[in-house]
Amino acid sequence: MAELEVEIVAADHFVWSGAATMVKARTSDGEIGILPGHSPVLAILAEGELAIQPVSGERVVVGVDGGFFSVDSNRVVIVADNARIGGSVTAETS
Repeated sequence: MAELEVEIVAADHFVWSGAATMVKARTSDGEIGILPGHSPVLAILAEGELAIQPVSGERVVVGVDGGFFSVDSNRVVIVADNARIGGSVTAETS
Protein backbone atom coordinates (compact mmCIF):
# COMPACT_ATOMS: atom_id res chain seq x y z
CA MET A 1 0.00 0.00 0.00
CA ALA A 2 1.31 3.44 -0.93
CA GLU A 3 1.73 5.99 1.81
CA LEU A 4 2.65 9.62 2.36
CA GLU A 5 5.67 10.86 4.25
CA VAL A 6 4.37 13.78 6.33
CA GLU A 7 6.32 16.41 8.25
CA ILE A 8 4.75 19.32 10.16
CA VAL A 9 6.81 22.11 11.68
CA ALA A 10 5.90 25.46 13.21
CA ALA A 11 8.01 28.58 13.16
CA ASP A 12 9.60 27.73 16.51
CA HIS A 13 9.11 23.98 17.05
CA PHE A 14 8.72 20.53 15.53
CA VAL A 15 5.09 19.33 15.54
CA TRP A 16 4.71 15.85 13.97
CA SER A 17 6.12 13.50 11.35
CA GLY A 18 5.35 10.03 10.14
CA ALA A 19 3.79 7.85 7.49
CA ALA A 20 0.15 8.54 6.62
CA THR A 21 -2.54 7.40 4.22
CA MET A 22 -4.30 10.78 4.01
CA VAL A 23 -3.87 14.47 4.87
CA LYS A 24 -6.69 17.04 4.83
CA ALA A 25 -6.08 20.77 5.13
CA ARG A 26 -7.77 24.11 4.59
CA THR A 27 -6.10 26.38 2.05
CA SER A 28 -6.82 29.93 0.95
CA ASP A 29 -8.75 28.35 -1.98
CA GLY A 30 -10.73 25.83 0.12
CA GLU A 31 -10.21 22.35 1.56
CA ILE A 32 -7.85 19.87 -0.04
CA GLY A 33 -7.34 16.17 0.56
CA ILE A 34 -4.01 14.54 -0.22
CA LEU A 35 -3.72 10.81 -0.93
CA PRO A 36 -0.67 8.85 -2.11
CA GLY A 37 0.07 9.60 -5.76
CA HIS A 38 -1.28 13.18 -5.59
CA SER A 39 0.16 15.56 -8.16
CA PRO A 40 2.66 18.14 -6.90
CA VAL A 41 1.10 21.21 -5.28
CA LEU A 42 2.18 24.23 -3.28
CA ALA A 43 -0.58 26.04 -1.36
CA ILE A 44 -1.11 28.72 1.25
CA LEU A 45 -2.45 27.23 4.46
CA ALA A 46 -5.49 28.93 6.01
CA GLU A 47 -6.32 29.05 9.71
CA GLY A 48 -8.06 25.88 10.84
CA GLU A 49 -7.33 22.22 11.41
CA LEU A 50 -5.19 19.68 9.60
CA ALA A 51 -6.28 16.06 9.76
CA ILE A 52 -3.72 13.29 9.29
CA GLN A 53 -4.59 9.60 9.13
CA PRO A 54 -1.40 7.78 10.13
CA VAL A 55 -0.65 4.35 8.66
CA SER A 56 -1.10 2.98 12.17
CA GLY A 57 -2.79 4.64 15.10
CA GLU A 58 -5.51 7.19 15.62
CA ARG A 59 -6.22 10.23 13.50
CA VAL A 60 -4.08 13.27 14.37
CA VAL A 61 -5.65 16.73 14.39
CA VAL A 62 -3.41 19.80 14.34
CA GLY A 63 -4.68 23.37 14.75
CA VAL A 64 -2.79 25.90 12.62
CA ASP A 65 -3.10 29.62 12.03
CA GLY A 66 -1.51 29.91 8.60
CA GLY A 67 1.58 28.96 6.67
CA PHE A 68 2.03 26.80 3.58
CA PHE A 69 2.24 23.19 2.52
CA SER A 70 3.80 21.36 -0.37
CA VAL A 71 3.23 17.95 -1.90
CA ASP A 72 5.74 16.20 -4.16
CA SER A 73 6.53 12.52 -4.71
CA ASN A 74 4.32 11.33 -1.79
CA ARG A 75 6.07 13.75 0.58
CA VAL A 76 3.92 16.35 2.37
CA VAL A 77 5.72 19.21 4.13
CA ILE A 78 3.63 21.60 6.20
CA VAL A 79 5.20 24.77 7.59
CA ALA A 80 2.81 26.58 9.92
CA ASP A 81 3.18 29.95 11.57
CA ASN A 82 1.85 28.37 14.78
CA ALA A 83 0.60 24.83 15.34
CA ARG A 84 -0.72 22.70 18.16
CA ILE A 85 -1.70 19.03 18.14
CA GLY A 86 -5.29 18.45 19.14
CA GLY A 87 -6.45 22.02 19.49
CA SER A 88 -6.69 25.60 18.41
CA VAL A 89 -3.50 27.63 18.45
CA THR A 90 -5.48 30.68 19.61
CA ALA A 91 -6.29 28.91 22.90
CA GLU A 92 -2.61 28.85 23.84
CA THR A 93 -1.65 30.99 26.83
CA SER A 94 1.70 31.85 28.33
